[in-house]
Amino acid sequence: MAIILTHSDVAGLIDRAAVHTAVEQAHIDLSTGAAANPAPAMLPIDSGTVLPMAASARRCRASAVKMLSDMPFNRESGGPAQRSTILLMSADTGECEAVIDGRLITAIRTAAASAVATAHLARASSTVLGLIGAGTLAVEHTRAIARVRPLEKVAVWSRSAATVDRFRTAVADLDLEVAVADSPRHVVSTADIVCTLTPSREPIVEGAWFRAGMHLNVVGAPPRADHREVDGAGMAAARLVVDSRPTALAKSGDVVLAIGEGHLAADDIATELGDVIVDPARGRQRDEDITLFDSVGIGLQDLVTARLLVDAALERGVGTRVELAG
Repeated sequence: MAIILTHSDVAGLIDRAAVHTAVEQAHIDLSTGAAANPAPAMLPIDSGTVLPMAASARRCRASAVKMLSDMPFNRESGGPAQRSTILLMSADTGECEAVIDGRLITAIRTAAASAVATAHLARASSTVLGLIGAGTLAVEHTRAIARVRPLEKVAVWSRSAATVDRFRTAVADLDLEVAVADSPRHVVSTADIVCTLTPSREPIVEGAWFRAGMHLNVVGAPPRADHREVDGAGMAAARLVVDSRPTALAKSGDVVLAIGEGHLAADDIATELGDVIVDPARGRQRDEDITLFDSVGIGLQDLVTARLLVDAALERGVGTRVELAG
């Protein structure tokens, strides 16, 4: 029997603190060889692309694939630019354990990965969070990073004043000062920790703006080698950490374009997040270091989150059970 979990099922089951712990362990497992996460292929379709994001993890006794449809033209009709569904498979029997809507999982595990990176790379004294973009990812990042650093203030920029207003309402319970920035440069000049959360094609942040000691989570650009949020000089100016080296070299425009321009070499993409967790010397070494986590997003993060959700659903009797082989 397989279980189907809808978006509303996921919303009722998901535990953000548990996802943080699971994502952190997943990156350790990837670094030590207890999990596998190859770079995803890109499957072209008429109106977009599809990425099958596959992973396996011994700890979860499962494999998974998230089918991510990147459909930018959906915005013209008011629909989401990305849709995704996760298939979780048992490593013991090979049967399908679950089919799960991926929308909320993607946002929460992405923010969890940024929070894990922040916990291991940002200065412990960081109190000001900067957000370039104010949508759902901004809300989730604020909640996730507030759990790992003593935040007092959030500086947020968006092209849409209405989006900033919705962000302010969504994080009102966190008792943080929310300041509206007039430009991405203003955010970078203000914050100890900066999260870039836009689907940008051209750089929206310049390395010339970086300040000693800051940490950046570069998150928003879609998994396409021609999209990026940070210019090549910025990528080269920071101590760079990626979620997965094969994925970054294939799908991170921030990385690929910086290499193409000569700011980086492929050998510079050498440190994964799991490496830093296992060996902190591979991350921040001095307070004045600039650290940057380039997050494309990987299927392993989806797998460990799906495992948590399926276990919780079975315990609570949530979801729809179906006999796929019947």
